[in-house]
Amino acid sequence: MKFRKYHALGNVYLVVSPDEFPDEPAVLKIKNICHSHYGVASDGVLIGPFESDVANFGLRIFNPDGSEAEKSGNGLRIFCRALWDLGLVKDQEFTIETLGGVVKAQVLEKGKRVNVEMGQVSFNSQDIPIWGDPREVLLEELNVMGMQHFYSGVTIGNPHCVILTDEATETKAKEFGPLIEHHPNFPNRTNVQFVQVIDRHRIAIQIWERGAGYTLASGSSSCAAAAVAYKLGLCDARIEVMMPGGQIDIEISHDFRISMNGSVTSVCHGEIDEECLAQVFH
Repeated sequence: MKFRKYHALGNVYLVVSPDEFPDEPAVLKIKNICHSHYGVASDGVLIGPFESDVANFGLRIFNPDGSEAEKSGNGLRIFCRALWDLGLVKDQEFTIETLGGVVKAQVLEKGKRVNVEMGQVSFNSQDIPIWGDPREVLLEELNVMGMQHFYSGVTIGNPHCVILTDEATETKAKEFGPLIEHHPNFPNRTNVQFVQVIDRHRIAIQIWERGAGYTLASGSSSCAAAAVAYKLGLCDARIEVMMPGGQIDIEISHDFRISMNGSVTSVCHGEIDEECLAQVFH
């Protein structure tokens, strides 16, 4: 199986052609590919480009646990860089269809940066989804291990739980992230962000990603965290999101359509042996 490996601020994805998956991608095969010891070490697999009736390209996104994701900001930027490297796009805007909707993208600086218009943010519980009566989910209480957190729910094609905190730390993300991801409030599980507001234009976040775990950076998480900070009046419409892996620039319109701009780095390309794909480990 041929692959290209990239990282976006330390968030690593493999890009694989649909030709390498003649059948529906098997969970075991995705797990093997992504495993940090038995595979190539990746935070997910991007399969594409597919033909699309509604966009220039189609994309499927898989988490390292084998589950399929609706949308990934870093994954989209990496996919755009791969399209550039393959000579399939130039510096004009183009569109990509994901399970979470169609996005508009543009490659900048000869592939080293990518801008993605991620779509419109919703805080509606039915869109996210979150159990309970239809409502905007803003600063609601969430009990985890006997501790009360105040969270806001967001979707930009995939679900997010955004928690404001005085200090966003890796410890908080790793301790509470997996419990919140699987909390019964979230029927489709959720991504989790701990957010520290620094000033009107900057926030710092720590991320627990659904199906992937603790993550150095996330594009969709950056969008979700920035949207909550803007919605609550804590930040202006242009926000720098700082993560352990680096910075993403977010811009939010008056109707909560959101754009993301960040870097992408090529790591390597090669082939994965069939022996790796077929292994079973515990």
